[in-house]
Amino acid sequence: MDSTFPSIAPGHIHRWGGAGLIVARRSDLDQAPLLTPAEQRVVRALPAWRQAEWLAGRVLAKRLVSEVVAAPASDVEILPRDDGSPHVVVGGSPMPAVNVSISHTTRHVAAALAPESVGVDLCETVSAAAVRRVADHALSPGELSLIGTDRPEVMAGAWALKEAAVKADRSSIFGDAARRIAILGLRPPVLGGRRRAMVWQAGDVVLALVLAHPATPPGLPGALSRGPAG
Repeated sequence: MDSTFPSIAPGHIHRWGGAGLIVARRSDLDQAPLLTPAEQRVVRALPAWRQAEWLAGRVLAKRLVSEVVAAPASDVEILPRDDGSPHVVVGGSPMPAVNVSISHTTRHVAAALAPESVGVDLCETVSAAAVRRVADHALSPGELSLIGTDRPEVMAGAWALKEAAVKADRSSIFGDAARRIAILGLRPPVLGGRRRAMVWQAGDVVLALVLAHPATPPGLPGALSRGPAG
């Protein structure tokens, strides 16, 4: 059966619309990230079940930032803002033009980076039935009609798209924010407002990327500033 969304290969850095992103299986991440003292304090404050996924996200995000800004991963620090979204510090200096988003599932982790506000989200296709049961919290009747019921990856893609959009807006899927972001199309993805979006599939997980209020200034350093690519 053909995939609903284009495929994306795990373990490699991809670029789209000036953003960089990477998705990986958590079982393939055998390297613990080098943590700064501030990061160590953050992870120690997390419950035990949350620490492993937090560390997996930092492995990918530090690798992504390191390659984009050409700095050693040991110099990259990713700490939470007051709203919980990650912000980047390199060599002790904040990087306001480098925005990062991280997502986890039971078996996968993803990270994205862009010069504008960015959101990335993962949803496993096996979660589609559970997502449908709570979908009316985030999806309007019109969006549910657009999605239909035929394929689990479509529901997973719609949920990931909403999650990525509210992350890019530094908000939450729970509450009114998700309802204020309209899905106008899913194949290809189109969102209301000044947002660009893309959805991919990596095996049994769907990955959504949203760039909020994109502008046209210089992009990030290096190859990721050269524009869209699949």
